[in-house]
Amino acid sequence: MNAADYQSFADAWESRATIRTRPRRVLENDHKLIYPLSRQPLVLSETFLRECPEQRDFALVQTLYKFINDVVIFETEIVDKTARSIAKNRFAVAFPFACRYDAMTVVVDEDYHALVAMDFMQQTVAMTGITPIELPDEIELSRAIPAAVALAPEHLRSAVEMICVAIAENTVTGDVAAFAKDDTVKQSIKGLMADHLLDEGRHSGFWSRMVRIYWHTASEADRQCIAHILPVFIGHYLTNEIQKSFDFRLIESLHISETARSALKREVSGLAFPINRHHPLVANIVRFFRSSSLLDSPSVQSALSDYLV
Repeated sequence: MNAADYQSFADAWESRATIRTRPRRVLENDHKLIYPLSRQPLVLSETFLRECPEQRDFALVQTLYKFINDVVIFETEIVDKTARSIAKNRFAVAFPFACRYDAMTVVVDEDYHALVAMDFMQQTVAMTGITPIELPDEIELSRAIPAAVALAPEHLRSAVEMICVAIAENTVTGDVAAFAKDDTVKQSIKGLMADHLLDEGRHSGFWSRMVRIYWHTASEADRQCIAHILPVFIGHYLTNEIQKSFDFRLIESLHISETARSALKREVSGLAFPINRHHPLVANIVRFFRSSSLLDSPSVQSALSDYLV
């Protein structure tokens, strides 16, 4: 795709963006779950079910808080930063006005998602009386993007940053879709995820097109350089360390014996997925590499061979 071929989604944003079309989501006081059991395997572990099943809802609420906290960091500190620099024409890669306009709609959407997430946290605290334990001040991308950018020569750092954000935006879209379909969860939370998904579908396409436009103009030497950086980014992005640290803090806050606490920590430590082609997020990442045309490059195919089926 050439920059001249870019078609803005301004009309779709005007008519469909959740900031323009969705009412406030209000948390229901019903019997449904506040967070999917499948997304917090701690509460399904043998030790938890034996020692403290009555603390399930406390653990799920804390995990929701962590999820909301992750959303706020992702939207306001990572996606916003890159989209805003493109929108304001301060990015090292030059894009036409239509791209920059769409980038500004991404900024508006992402900051709105963060606002809605914070509102939901306030509603949850008010309804449950459960206040958050200490939440992480960073997410995996907070480490993965700087690690990747640091490996790039100066003239490629913006491009690497953009590609990393594009990978993340395309990965999270599939993840949110699964969340939005879980019928065990409160309708307001499913609605929140569905709203998010509506915008993220537009965003994921935007980032894929930005990368296609850039990749079309990149030299073969620059493509090869970026290709070698991609596995480093993926390795950092798919780590489980921040989640494990949170789960350990959550375990410390449970009212259980020290023996049960140690057993839970051992079980949590064994939950991490291996970082290879079988990781559940890798299919989304590879799909992005295909849609953005990166995977058409032999250097990218070679660099990502461990993740390709």
